[in-house]
Amino acid sequence: MISRREFLKTGGTALTAVTLGSALNIFPQSKEPDAENNRPPFKDRKFVSNAVEAKIKELKENLKDKDLALLFENCFPNTLDTTIKYSVTDGKPDTFVITGDIDAMWLRDSTAQVWPYLPLAKSDKELKELLAGVINRQAKCILIDPYANAFNEGPTGSDWKSDITDMKPELHERKYEIDSLCYPVRLAYGYWKTTGDASCFNETWQSAAFAIVKTFREQQRKTSDGPYSFKRTTSWQTDTVAGNGWGNPIKPVGLIVSVFRPSDDATIFPFLVPSNYFAVASLRHLAEIFSVVVKNNSFAAECTAFADEVEAALEKYAIAKHDDYGKIIAYEVDGFGNRLFMDDANVPSLLALPYLNCIDMKDSLYKNTRKFILSPDNPYFFKGTAAEGIGSPHTLKNKIWPIAIIMRAITSDDDAEIMECINTLKSTHAGTGFMHESFNKNDPSDFSRKWFAWANTLFGEMILKVYAERPYLLKK
Repeated sequence: MISRREFLKTGGTALTAVTLGSALNIFPQSKEPDAENNRPPFKDRKFVSNAVEAKIKELKENLKDKDLALLFENCFPNTLDTTIKYSVTDGKPDTFVITGDIDAMWLRDSTAQVWPYLPLAKSDKELKELLAGVINRQAKCILIDPYANAFNEGPTGSDWKSDITDMKPELHERKYEIDSLCYPVRLAYGYWKTTGDASCFNETWQSAAFAIVKTFREQQRKTSDGPYSFKRTTSWQTDTVAGNGWGNPIKPVGLIVSVFRPSDDATIFPFLVPSNYFAVASLRHLAEIFSVVVKNNSFAAECTAFADEVEAALEKYAIAKHDDYGKIIAYEVDGFGNRLFMDDANVPSLLALPYLNCIDMKDSLYKNTRKFILSPDNPYFFKGTAAEGIGSPHTLKNKIWPIAIIMRAITSDDDAEIMECINTLKSTHAGTGFMHESFNKNDPSDFSRKWFAWANTLFGEMILKVYAERPYLLKK
């Protein structure tokens, strides 16, 4: 196995060998597309969805820009083509989703990778079962360890077994991030709302939900630092944790600590604001599920009260007046009054808050924040000869993330801005036909992560959104 950090060290060139294997034959397969593309050979695709293939065919026939159509054809099915390991365990669907070039399942990535397929699940029974399998697998992972971010398919051990934390053989990595617990709630809630199927909310899933809320309570740190700490022997400052593994000090004000960011980098001020917004949305989803489906009104009320508490703390501690942009949302705070003004490309980010249904994109607070994070005043907004966009400390200076460009388009209501984002993505994939983790602002061929399924599938989601809401843009 190779870590995300190792890809950074090698500029993305030290790729592990990729063996796609044979496609699963348990589901019916559609006819192989005729167009040439960079997808795996039909026989080697891990999972084939007739609904996804039909959607690809529809867009190929309707997009005037054939290069864009081919990019969509490569990217949108990439998660299904290359990362799915589907089985039936104890009579229930079980779907393990690797992130791409790393043979492990991130709770965050696995949700984001399959999320764009949700709208097609009602017309594709096999795809619906696959999604239910992801929900089932995520619940089991959370019960193994709610403080872990990435899991092995089984108890195989990890290259990170020497980390100074409570490692288990089922864990690939144990970096505690709020969003790792929010994403599975988002997927389960979205699946239920889309398909009407509530069978996933079984006892195992409910136990995982209890574990999520318990973990969030522990990480409010009102009476103690909680049970989690993390240290790693490394030369990368952001790969280990300050304060002897506990993080920098916080004042317990009702917010939830996230020791790591969604980029898997350690936080500076441990109250990671975008993730706390995401936690509020997730707690409200849990409240609705436990009220309407499970009929556990006591737990539903607890989740609602918890969401209200965190929301009030965000209003008081996460919003501040910027000298140039007025009232904006900080990226990290500590409860003592210290605030970090920046944004990171990975999601949840400040930019992505409307996408995660955490704030209205027309809200003046979001608009002010957006102006700041898409300006040179955000230390991780880079502009070069090839592109402009948000990067991350994870990939150091001058590297722009396609995920952030995609998220900029998804959260925009401006036609020109949306088309600029699409054209930037078209011109920066370095001839590979796929999205990457990051690329140099002046040289797209200098990129990290050749096989990053989340970015690929998210690109497809963006194109489908534009196709549905602004089809005239894609007729040019």
